[in-house]
Amino acid sequence: MTKKTMIAFGPVPSRRLGRSIGINNIPPKICTYSCVYCQIGRTLKMTTNRQKFYDPDEIIVEVKQKIKNALLAGETIDYLTIVPDGEPTLDINLGILLDRLAILKIKTAVITNSSLIHLPEVQENLSKANWVSVKIDAINEDIWRKIDRPHKQLNLNAILNGIVSFSKNFQGKLVTETMLVQDINDSVENIAEVAQFIQKINADVSYIGIPTRPPAEKWVLPPDLPEINRAFQIFSKYLPQVEYLIGYEGNQFAFTGNVEKDILSITSVHPMRADAVKEFVKKADGNFEKINQLVKEKRLIITEYNGNRYYLRNLSLQIKDPQ
Repeated sequence: MTKKTMIAFGPVPSRRLGRSIGINNIPPKICTYSCVYCQIGRTLKMTTNRQKFYDPDEIIVEVKQKIKNALLAGETIDYLTIVPDGEPTLDINLGILLDRLAILKIKTAVITNSSLIHLPEVQENLSKANWVSVKIDAINEDIWRKIDRPHKQLNLNAILNGIVSFSKNFQGKLVTETMLVQDINDSVENIAEVAQFIQKINADVSYIGIPTRPPAEKWVLPPDLPEINRAFQIFSKYLPQVEYLIGYEGNQFAFTGNVEKDILSITSVHPMRADAVKEFVKKADGNFEKINQLVKEKRLIITEYNGNRYYLRNLSLQIKDPQ
């Protein structure tokens, strides 16, 4: 480990995990994938070989110091999250690290691209975490190779079977993440296939993501808002808990009594049907003109699906407009 390496960072706000201290257990950018949408850029070294990177004891020293500094500053910490600039399960010491983190009495999380989850030792390592996110961008192999650009030694069927196997034994909270890229994996067929697969593993929450930061490949674009809403509705047909996962991590779950802020918060996570918006406004202050103004300003977008009208927050403005 060099002094320039940022091992522990935060706490940072996360809609999934509250206030989270991030742990970077992999040097940038060593990964099993080279996803077209990766915000960190193209993979520098592709490998499927698990190996030692940083000494777990040195990582713990940095994490403890970060916790101490955060608490002295009056910060709260909900999770210690292993979310490196690469694939965390490439770290052969991942299980040891999670054991050491457990001693700190703060819940642990791992965000993985799922590529090595077919390995029994990786499943055993991940089982030590309280919360695990697995990535499922496609069930179709051609689409998977186009969007995730996996290492040539990886096999999609093995990965999917590994996810199912892990889900049967994992005692913590299991969530999924599906990143949608325009004209690659945003078709009705692919989205339905992914949702039907996730249905098998009984995920606690299924997140739909879109590229919101500069991607590895300049041609990558998020789907248009009607397609994002369509994906949400298809997922919701099969899955009990579906949410957007987008770049802004502000006050999405806050209910402040301010209609404008609350509607923008809710529609960052869920599209709202028109009748639900009307009911919400009626219970708040009854002034629907505020909603019309948000639409006029293009901070809210109206779209239709299956005969219903939906309100969505304009995701293209969301980074610039965090209120």
